[in-house]
Amino acid sequence: MKRISLALAAAPVLLAVPLAAPLVAQQDQSELSRVNAYIRAVTSMTADFSQTDRNGQTLTGQLTLKQPGKIRFQYQKGVPLLIVGDGKALTMIDYEVRQVQRWPIGNSPLGALLDPNKDLSKYGKVVPTGDPSILSVEARDPKRPEYGTITMIFRRDAASPAGLQLYGWVALDSQNNRTAIRLSNQRYGVPVADSAFRWTDPRPKGRSAGG
Repeated sequence: MKRISLALAAAPVLLAVPLAAPLVAQQDQSELSRVNAYIRAVTSMTADFSQTDRNGQTLTGQLTLKQPGKIRFQYQKGVPLLIVGDGKALTMIDYEVRQVQRWPIGNSPLGALLDPNKDLSKYGKVVPTGDPSILSVEARDPKRPEYGTITMIFRRDAASPAGLQLYGWVALDSQNNRTAIRLSNQRYGVPVADSAFRWTDPRPKGRSAGG
């Protein structure tokens, strides 16, 4: 960002800032409302995803989403990981070491994307991108910073729900672990059975979760 010299700032420019601020705020609220409309309009979606972590490692797979709160990250063949959201909690299953971790969806950055009842105007903000075709929104709970931050990236597309196409997101958890997701081949409104969000418990004497 270029630093502006105060010595060169003319008075009319300084006076114009307060006048422009309400307009910018109004535009931002409109954009946040549009993202809310998108989240509420997407009852189901499938997409291919590419996931890159803070170390630069990239994995691919298939994403399945069904509102409210259901999501599945099916990783590429040979990767013994599975992440499933059943509407209440997110579960990460590592089949290689037979480990299962589970936490409430609301405690995850993904909660902003998976809860149609949340109001982004209360905990989201528009992030300037410099590209009018791209809308970026950062969401975090100021009262719960330990839940992390998600920055959702949309392309404007008149043929997509609410005129937006979810391009991907960047999640940052409380330990500063950064994960970037990029989507492609998005399909909206496709039939998705609830059985897609079940998983097999790999732990000794485990059982099939969710039936």
